[in-house]
Amino acid sequence: MKLLMKIVFSSILVMFLSNVMNGVHVDNFTTSIIVAVVLGLLNIFVKPILVLFTLPVTVFTLGLFLLVINALLILLCAKIVVGFRVDSFFAALIFSIVLSLLQSVMYGLIKDEKK
Repeated sequence: MKLLMKIVFSSILVMFLSNVMNGVHVDNFTTSIIVAVVLGLLNIFVKPILVLFTLPVTVFTLGLFLLVINALLILLCAKIVVGFRVDSFFAALIFSIVLSLLQSVMYGLIKDEKK
């Protein structure tokens, strides 16, 4: 149930950010649900491999290269999901930062409700 709530909240945030931000476009709510699922799967399977291969750069930049990896995952998701478009790398970078921050807040609220 918690996973389903996270997917729904993530899809709502994706839809909200696409309406607020320039450069990120989502056709409809169904597409935003697919984007949330695909981003979750990319974060589970692809991100650890990218982090491992770019570990020296990540250490050298004190972890800031992880923002670049997140933006690349957003761009990869835009290539995979039909109806989700990101205009530029900078838009993907800002989108990934804001989405991560908002997800942290929302997941914190979900976690606190169970206590």
